[in-house]
Amino acid sequence: MGKLEKQINLIAQNKIDFDEGQNLIIKSLEFDFNVTFEILKNFILNSIPNKSNYFSDSYQKAIISIPLKQTFTPIIILNKFSVKDAFKRLSELSESEYEKIIISLLWIFKITDTERRQTECKNGCEHYWHNIK
Repeated sequence: MGKLEKQINLIAQNKIDFDEGQNLIIKSLEFDFNVTFEILKNFILNSIPNKSNYFSDSYQKAIISIPLKQTFTPIIILNKFSVKDAFKRLSELSESEYEKIIISLLWIFKITDTERRQTECKNGCEHYWHNIK
């Protein structure tokens, strides 16, 4: 697991404060939107329980609780379109939206992975990333 993947998982597991963690990622000299976006996209798709349509209550709860204005473009896209279509549209937004996109996706992963750890993984699991320190 690379440094970025580890940071994202530590944030999702509340081992790094969300605001501090998102700043560590976005303000890093090594920040690469495309790499970060792809990692978060894959993490989210894997954390959503219903793989047939990627719709879940935790995903919907995550979107409406993103700690940004619900009128921001990335959040409108996430609310309006299916998961995969939303990701495609997010990847096409301008650089001025990058920070809001990463904050939104990081929050969604935090919420969906927390639910997975509390349900599917509550009695232990084989996900090595759930045991990082």
